[in-house]
Amino acid sequence: MEAIRKAAVIGAGVMGAGIAAQFANAGVPVLLLDIVPAGATNRNVLAESAISNMLKTDPAPFMSARAAKLVTAGNVEDHLGQIADCDWIIEAVTEILEVKQALYRKIDALRRPGCAVSSNTSTIPLRALTRGLSDSFTRDFLITHFFNPPRYMRLVEIVTGSNTDPQLAQTVCHFADHVLGKSIVRCKDSPGFIANRLGIYWLQVGVIEAIDAGLSIEEADAVIGKPMGIPPTGVFGLIDLVGLELLPHINASLAAALAPSDAFHAANRDLPLIRKMIAAGFTGRKGKGGFYRLNRLNGGKVKEAIDLATGVYRPERKKPIELHGDLRSLLSADSQVGRYAWRVLGQTLAYAACLVPEATDNIHAIDEAMRLGYNWRWGPFELIDRLGAGWFAGKLEQHGLPVPELLSVARNKSFYRLLEGRRQFLGTDGAYHDVERPEGVLLLEDIKQLTTPVLENSSAAVWDIGDGVLCFEFSSKSNALDEHILALLGKTIALVRESYRALVIYNEGRNFSAGANLGHALFAANIAAWSEIEKLIAAGQQTYKALKYAPFPVVSAPAGMALGGGCEILLHSDAVQAHAESYLGLVECGVGLVPGWGGCKEMVLRWTASNSLPRGPMPAPAKVFEIVSTATTSKSAAHAKELLFLRPHDGITMNRDRLLADAKARALALVDNYEPPKPPDFRLPGPAGKLALSMAAEDFHRRGVATDHDVVVADALADVLSGGTADLVDTVKEDQLLALERTAFMRLIKSAGTLARIEHLLVTGKPLRN
Repeated sequence: MEAIRKAAVIGAGVMGAGIAAQFANAGVPVLLLDIVPAGATNRNVLAESAISNMLKTDPAPFMSARAAKLVTAGNVEDHLGQIADCDWIIEAVTEILEVKQALYRKIDALRRPGCAVSSNTSTIPLRALTRGLSDSFTRDFLITHFFNPPRYMRLVEIVTGSNTDPQLAQTVCHFADHVLGKSIVRCKDSPGFIANRLGIYWLQVGVIEAIDAGLSIEEADAVIGKPMGIPPTGVFGLIDLVGLELLPHINASLAAALAPSDAFHAANRDLPLIRKMIAAGFTGRKGKGGFYRLNRLNGGKVKEAIDLATGVYRPERKKPIELHGDLRSLLSADSQVGRYAWRVLGQTLAYAACLVPEATDNIHAIDEAMRLGYNWRWGPFELIDRLGAGWFAGKLEQHGLPVPELLSVARNKSFYRLLEGRRQFLGTDGAYHDVERPEGVLLLEDIKQLTTPVLENSSAAVWDIGDGVLCFEFSSKSNALDEHILALLGKTIALVRESYRALVIYNEGRNFSAGANLGHALFAANIAAWSEIEKLIAAGQQTYKALKYAPFPVVSAPAGMALGGGCEILLHSDAVQAHAESYLGLVECGVGLVPGWGGCKEMVLRWTASNSLPRGPMPAPAKVFEIVSTATTSKSAAHAKELLFLRPHDGITMNRDRLLADAKARALALVDNYEPPKPPDFRLPGPAGKLALSMAAEDFHRRGVATDHDVVVADALADVLSGGTADLVDTVKEDQLLALERTAFMRLIKSAGTLARIEHLLVTGKPLRN
């Protein structure tokens, strides 16, 4: 099979439309088709409405509005013939076997041989989907189960049949990995595959055990959350997110497909409360609310939770319980929440151990599926290792529960171990096998198992990632930037200059960096240590300048948020290789400050060079003022290019696991004949330009859009961006702009309004509009 250049998705529901959007996000044209509703005057209404709705949805399925232009809407009556031009056709229609098979016969008559056809089914086995279809169709058919929402969830479960062409399946896997950014888990053709087989069981057990124990949904979600490495949605919050109306259908499908002896049947209990909620339209976040809802009666905005016993809503209890101790202590506690924690996790982990070898041949696939498909921090077998396999098996026996055979194998071992820097998992044969990364994946967590840091302090570390390239890693809380990071970065620049070829700035935290450590800044301000704050600002400016003008390539590789000082590091790098889900912004104005580590000057430089603005001293500062004063943050790496936080030549990596390898390759490609950039000169509008910017801020203030302190901050920002007292004919040097940034920052950090904003953010996590 050749490369996938064009795709088609049939079924414009939430999943089908989201899958189409992800193809478009990857730059691949995609045809989105659905039925023609009875009596419709617009025959493409379902697909067109899906695209329109996605442009208004938050979180957004599209990474940029431009991506939506790659999706062509149509219908299956008029446009199904266009699939002849496609390389991959994905079926995402209703979970009814007869409907799917009827569509497959139409597809088979129109597609070209060798074109991949897959179903996004989550419940119907492949052998049932392909029964009675032609050999040529079954050779090109597989299941590709995306998780919702397709842009954000990394897991794709792949199921192939005995007749599926292995090369075609490999092409689909390669494309889904490299182009769509997905992590692939190969599953057997068993009911529910892996993630939903276990995940639905876990949710069902979580609900019925909470009802039986008399717990509130807040208590249940607090227990089945952080202590177990599960997102704070817990059980009930996750069901609200997925949609209550889906559960009965998935449960019925699993119940019909699973053997009578399967433990799922004991958990598949009829729940009158859920039936009542669905009938009344309380289906979760997409409905009128679910287990949780936002009551907006009488103009209010009160978050409420349902009482599991009465079905009546009441105000949500913010901190329902206090949890102390480690996970084993929680599961051992002789209390209502301790018994609940054990009943849910004990049954879930035991069920996971029963899925090998039925759903997959190895435990690592199950752990990957739950981490990627349900956002668990640890997979079930990693959780068993945290508890101790022997301890867990003993507790099952103590409660009269059967011990799965796999647990008996591991009773005196761990499911995972490290051997000579290699991570290994325990197989059903009792032997350990290497966890193998896909080709081209380079992870810092693996490098850390094999070596020690080249340099290190309390907030950062430097790693040798081979071929003369060093990797600088933030390790502070939230990867917040402080004086220790700046100091180590300075030492690293000197070390690379002497002994290495290039530098990559990267880490594997949830976010690249939340920016400078505001807690340290507030503490220093409260004791009036102004000289220390100014020293830190000056140190950041000089370190970032040294980074920019270093005699070797510097490539930064962000993922997640890169805000404030974290974004400024990117602005001073030779190139950026960003993960597609990177959210970049100079957000200092939101806390009453201005960018102080060169962000203002770098953004003015970029917008001055942009062909999208008229020439002259005013357009670039005005555009930067608009972006920075509103603390605009990109909604993706593609959107960051539109804002010029990223330049046109900066790279975007779709798969998070491939980011470091791509950044290293980018750095090495820049090594030969590398020359650092030349210091720029700026032509800025001076006092007249500042007046224009300040007047714009005053206008927003009069209209009630900007607050009193917003105007103060905007005035300081306008002074920097206009070049201070510079005249239109003057040349403003880089150091002069840095001095203006420093002065403005220090003026604001001493103001009561800014200190109130910083304190409010640190206490509540929310911005203060003062």
